[in-house]
Amino acid sequence: MTATVTALASAAATTQSASAAPTTQSAARRTHTLPTPAQLRERLPLSSAEAAAIEAHRQAIRDILAGKDNRLLVITGPCSLHDPDAAIEYAERLAELQSRVADRLLLVMRAYVEKPRTTVGWKGMLYDPQLDGSGDMAGGLALSRRTMLAISELGLPIATELLQPLAASYLDDLLSWGCIGARTSESQIHREMVSGLHLPVGFKNGTDGSMTVACDAMRSARHPHQHFGMDLHGRPALVETAGNPDTHIVLRGGHSGPNYQADAVAKVRAELERLGMPAALVVDCSHANSGKDPLRQPQVMADVIAQRAAGDASLRGVMLESHLFDGCQALSGELRYGISITDGCLGWEATEQSLLAAAEQLRG
Repeated sequence: MTATVTALASAAATTQSASAAPTTQSAARRTHTLPTPAQLRERLPLSSAEAAAIEAHRQAIRDILAGKDNRLLVITGPCSLHDPDAAIEYAERLAELQSRVADRLLLVMRAYVEKPRTTVGWKGMLYDPQLDGSGDMAGGLALSRRTMLAISELGLPIATELLQPLAASYLDDLLSWGCIGARTSESQIHREMVSGLHLPVGFKNGTDGSMTVACDAMRSARHPHQHFGMDLHGRPALVETAGNPDTHIVLRGGHSGPNYQADAVAKVRAELERLGMPAALVVDCSHANSGKDPLRQPQVMADVIAQRAAGDASLRGVMLESHLFDGCQALSGELRYGISITDGCLGWEATEQSLLAAAEQLRG
């Protein structure tokens, strides 16, 4: 194994003891001191060589989104990370596969450490790395960064959903692509955050399937902003952003059904052109586009590739929820290795077969 991570889980417990002690409390809430982004970056640094590789990955993704590189962007990986060892095994397999499809596909590892919840539930490795409700966020921040560093060392670009703006600065230097989810694309705070990120970011359409919110978010984040935020040392700050020119739309379907088919894609493309925005689309093959059946994702991807072959150059990428094994499992009892504890995923065997077939079809 290129990157040994058996010690990563225990590393969550090695954070400063002060971070585990409440500093203030009241009847309504307690607070616990966390390391600042600067402190965590210093403790778990990114090498200059890896930083250069990440910038090269970002530029490659920009070129694909701009139509300068005719490869297909493929963002694939677990719905959420919860086991660093399984995540690294997946990453090792993905890195080996990249060497076989590099002429037609750019593979980006989906490394989601935050999970949005409609009501309540496990919020991701960043918030609860021990999977027991203990809420060791200091440990979760460290474990998330350690795991992403290990993935980066394998030469893979990393993608994640940016859910909590205050958490972004702990990890954004490791990312090559970011996503704003369907529930948060309407948020002004997230649009302001994206306007200051130096990486491509996709906005998902709303859970109802509507495109207005995502189009508005894309336009807003491309402009400069001045907003309230936090600097790398954890101090309140006025943040001035330059605007992010690499925002785009992620189609994930909605309550009314999927939106990856040719007629739906044509409508989105026409709306973006009407607004004077670049028509660069990424299709999420999961969620409503697969009818919430993870095993249908290869069919969705095959349809997207067929549309590209028919001449639709606006379809620049796809996203897969994929893990070592099919399906998902409840977060209770003894967990099975390599199986998602959130949304169901496509197993590695079917993922590999689908991506090899996609590369061959794109070779024409």
